[in-house]
Amino acid sequence: MKTKDRTINYIEFQVRDIAATKAFYAEAFGWTYTDYGPGYCQFTDGQMKGGFEQSDDFSPKGGALVVLYGDDLVALRETVKKAGGQITQDIFDFPGGQRFHFVDPNGYELAIWCQTTV
Repeated sequence: MKTKDRTINYIEFQVRDIAATKAFYAEAFGWTYTDYGPGYCQFTDGQMKGGFEQSDDFSPKGGALVVLYGDDLVALRETVKKAGGQITQDIFDFPGGQRFHFVDPNGYELAIWCQTTV
C-alpha cells in the first residue's frame, strides 16, 4: 500500500497578485482553483495541491526549486512564454533527461523536465 508519509503534500507561494498568478498557471498548465477569501486560493494540478497567498512582503529568490514534469518540453516552453512566463534556461540535458527553467509573473523560478529527448 502506498503511503503519503514523508512525501511532499502541499506547496505554498506568496504572490503579488492572485488573479494574475491564477491566470498564468491556468493558461500555462491547466491548474484549477478554490478561493478562500480575497487573499488566498488553493490550486490543484490534478495530483498535488498548493496555495497562493497574496502578500506585499515576499521574496521569490532563494527558495527550493519546484520542478514540474512534462511530456513535450518544446510545446510547454511555448505555452509558458505565451502565458507570460520568462525562460531563464532553455532546454538542456542533465542526467536522467532534459529540462528548462522559467520565471513566473511573480519572479518564482520553476523548472519542467522530461525523460525523453527533444
